[in-house]
Amino acid sequence: MATTKIGVIGGSGVYDIDGLEAAEWVSVETPWGKPSDAILTGHLDGVDIAFLPRHGRGHVHSPTSVPYRANIDALKRIGVTDVISVSACGSFREEMAPGHFVVVDQFIDRTIAREKSFFGPGCVAHVSVAHPTCPRLSDACTTAAQAAGVTVHNGGTYLAMEGPQFSTLAESKLYREVWGCDVVGLTNMPEATLAREAELCYASVAMVTDYDSWHPDHGEVDVTQIIETLTGNAAKARDMVARLPGLLGAEREPCPHGCDRALEYALLTAPDKRDPALVAKLDAVAGRVLQA
Repeated sequence: MATTKIGVIGGSGVYDIDGLEAAEWVSVETPWGKPSDAILTGHLDGVDIAFLPRHGRGHVHSPTSVPYRANIDALKRIGVTDVISVSACGSFREEMAPGHFVVVDQFIDRTIAREKSFFGPGCVAHVSVAHPTCPRLSDACTTAAQAAGVTVHNGGTYLAMEGPQFSTLAESKLYREVWGCDVVGLTNMPEATLAREAELCYASVAMVTDYDSWHPDHGEVDVTQIIETLTGNAAKARDMVARLPGLLGAEREPCPHGCDRALEYALLTAPDKRDPALVAKLDAVAGRVLQA
């Protein structure tokens, strides 16, 4: 039986974890460059925790410049088994109000300037992301958020846009009325698909800060409003995270949804045709199947 290690990627407003025992900031080297920051490690209720600030402490990375591949590789490299993404988002639904959480289960990716895969020429792989989040982990996040007193919506489609600008009114209406999206954000892709390539269970908790620009009574997005809502959301998010070790437990069975075996049949390049340099870079992400 494996050991659970929870990785939390904190977005805007979430920069640490309360009550982390034996806390230590650890620098991790990856073949994909430097992660966004050092990783805060420790344990809660007997379960190992690793926290990575997505934008770096002090918010130094824009959504586009976040080193997504290095972040996921670093978490996998230090033994993380389950990744919880916590991020701010705008809402396309009246009922998903500022201050609420949405446990996302689908994505539409409109990002255009990011490296989206660990694989490529010399080692080609295709993983399924039909269901890009882990239901087991998502259910745990929903339960933890409810116990923390948060109004939480279990399920929703996240529109990932490049940014850094927010949506135009026309875009907001398109995403809401035509595409049927529920929330909009800047950072969950390619993070979610990279986690799948790394055979990590992944759940996304989107914290609603605003109604984007579609809502007739709220107008365009106001950064001061976002920051004010983020402050309240961050405390709730830390409370949610603190409840996850008790729900997930220290011992871990194989993922019933196969997230930890996503590469089982994904590699296409014949062993004798693989690029040794790329294979070496994949040691943490894909070592299980490349060394088989």
